[in-house]
Amino acid sequence: MKTNIEYTPEILFLTSYPPRQCGIATYSQDLIKALNNKFSGSFSIKVCALESGEATFHYPAEVKYTLKTSLSEAYHQLAQTINNDKTVKIVLIQHEYGFFQKQEEAFLQFLYLLIKPVVMVFHTVLPKVDVILKEKVNRIANACEAIIVMTNNSAKILVEDYDILPAKITVIPHGTHLVLHENKELLKEKYGLKGRKVLSTFGLISSGKSIETTLEALPAIIKENPEIVFLVIGKTHPEVVKIEGEKYREYLESIVKLYELENHVVFINSYLTTPVLLEYLQLTDIYLFTSIDPNQAVSGTFSYAMSCACPIISTPIPHAKEVLTKDTGIIVDFKDLRQLAENIILLLNNEPLRNALSINTLQNIVSSAWENSAVAHAMLLNKISVSKIPLRFSLPEININHIKRMTTNIGIIQFSKINQPDIDSGYTLDDNARALIALCMHYEMSGIKKDLIYIKKYFNFIKYCQQPSGNFLNYADKDKTFTEQNYSVNLDDANGRAVWALGYLVSLKKSLPDEIISDAEAVIHKILPNLETIHSTRAMAFAIKGLYYLNSTTNSSENLSIIKTLANRLVDMYKHESDAEWNWFEDSLTYANSVLPEAVLDAWMLIGEPIYKKIAMSSFDFLLSKTFNENGIEVISNKNWLQKGAEKCPFGEQPIDVAYTILALSNFYDAFKKDTYFQKMKIAFDWFLGNNRLHQIVYNPYTGGCYDGMEENNVNLNQGAESAVSYLMARLTVEKYLNPEETQISCQLIIEKEVKGMERSGNN
Repeated sequence: MKTNIEYTPEILFLTSYPPRQCGIATYSQDLIKALNNKFSGSFSIKVCALESGEATFHYPAEVKYTLKTSLSEAYHQLAQTINNDKTVKIVLIQHEYGFFQKQEEAFLQFLYLLIKPVVMVFHTVLPKVDVILKEKVNRIANACEAIIVMTNNSAKILVEDYDILPAKITVIPHGTHLVLHENKELLKEKYGLKGRKVLSTFGLISSGKSIETTLEALPAIIKENPEIVFLVIGKTHPEVVKIEGEKYREYLESIVKLYELENHVVFINSYLTTPVLLEYLQLTDIYLFTSIDPNQAVSGTFSYAMSCACPIISTPIPHAKEVLTKDTGIIVDFKDLRQLAENIILLLNNEPLRNALSINTLQNIVSSAWENSAVAHAMLLNKISVSKIPLRFSLPEININHIKRMTTNIGIIQFSKINQPDIDSGYTLDDNARALIALCMHYEMSGIKKDLIYIKKYFNFIKYCQQPSGNFLNYADKDKTFTEQNYSVNLDDANGRAVWALGYLVSLKKSLPDEIISDAEAVIHKILPNLETIHSTRAMAFAIKGLYYLNSTTNSSENLSIIKTLANRLVDMYKHESDAEWNWFEDSLTYANSVLPEAVLDAWMLIGEPIYKKIAMSSFDFLLSKTFNENGIEVISNKNWLQKGAEKCPFGEQPIDVAYTILALSNFYDAFKKDTYFQKMKIAFDWFLGNNRLHQIVYNPYTGGCYDGMEENNVNLNQGAESAVSYLMARLTVEKYLNPEETQISCQLIIEKEVKGMERSGNN
């Protein structure tokens, strides 16, 4: 009897691979890790490890095959093996000329023997080619479904010098690591460099790095900056050691002795782990890249330095010329030690310029984070696959570290600079109300007692903002003093959010301490008499949501009366503005749109008025039609509201609006069980993970923060309270639809992280 066996699609990487010490090996391992983290349920990734000479290694489990690149017969055998392997759907090859130098013809025959689609990643693209090289590259290209290069310059060379069709070429920049961006001075102290100005370079050492140029420039630099130290990080390249031993390193050491630089140069002759390497780069004041190869298309070391926000001085390799502008770095001529010294001195003596270059560099490089590289690779693999690979984004672990970092004894700080809290931005009722809801949701799911500390902080700030009249102020500075801003803006929305948060808090009275609940009930009852005077659209909606939760534990005719009054106002607004093509409450779609139909839905679920249900559904479906398309979700821009009859602005999307949409979709799905709401909820959440207009992550899994918005061509790297809390609310909402076993695993991971954190701080 025949059976149809379904295999998980497998992507086979042909590459050098750790423990082999090689830049491409590290690159491949980082890319595979990112792909597995982002799309673990979509495909599996295996490796065919390239080995040169007699070298053999003990590989990790993902290495399925090996190829001795010096043996011609091995290529034919491998092609047959791959062709017979039913699980392999695509072969992705990391190409460097040195890998196949001795068996170029065997490699070409291997490509033509393969019956699986091939993606070729060119790490080197040589310009001004001769006829022989052009023919070789064209034969490679003809055997491939797609070609990946890492710079626009490389793509241009392939088109103009090799006559390769642009449609076959995809540019995916060299991946970079997301970095926590620790305090530079604390890191210097950790590594014994306190009080020093640090220059650094890293990578496998060879004469092509021209490290001697920096050493010879150092005496002039030291005269102006005697505290300087130059870190040369990395072992000698294994292939160089095979040929000439440590000749080049000994040459560098002789220069150090000649110029008496022993107190200013440190050779770190190790292959550092990635976390340690990233810390060295974060403490670096200026990163130096002095390669003398004008054809070096891309440098992984260069990319790592940019991800750590290093101000960079580089020679004009194509990668540098493409990403370094006057706002992001400095380019100097090859082996020009005078230029190098002058520009190092310029940056060392100008801290504001260094800081500006640092921020601009980070903004320029973040799109190439490994997570974004994984999204770009997965999209390409899906495109060329014979049978499309269904891409399913993996849910990140729930992580509240950034929210904790943003929280002081007063409450949650409003803004951050990158991922560092900006205490000068002060505090708002808005952010603390949202944070209270998010931490209550987190506590409800995990039961972690430490959450109560944060719940109390956010609630106490809300209580502090309440005035004798019952209404709330919104803005307080870093010293908890209310600012003049409170008296120049409308605070209705902030008051509505406070009611939402307080109502949600009280709805958890069975699981929260009695004193918090009784205190919250007193605060919310103090504002109840004022709610019927609210006419701001969103303030009414937030208030209805809060009273809906309050009524779940306190069935009150007064609450129902207020809800009915506010809901009727929303109904009247809808009747006034809606027509056959515009089913909405106002003449424009602005911010927090989804809370309006959601509030009317809440009113229907409590009161049962048929018109509430009808308007809730028609307005929500109208909103969804304006925010969902074939690309996923694109919420209304904060740059330009969508006016009735106007075109939608294509950028300026904020996490809070995506999160509010997810909360509303959850509410509508629970009420009506329409699968379309559930599917849109998953699509909307994937917006945070890279399924968006820019195909870039908005949630940062390393910090636990969320970027503040998606602009026309980039994400806003700041990770303020609003965005972080909005993401957490969305993540926790999605969590409740997992099966119980998955939820239990999520809770266990959270608890384990909490325990480890307590152990590190000594709070056992």
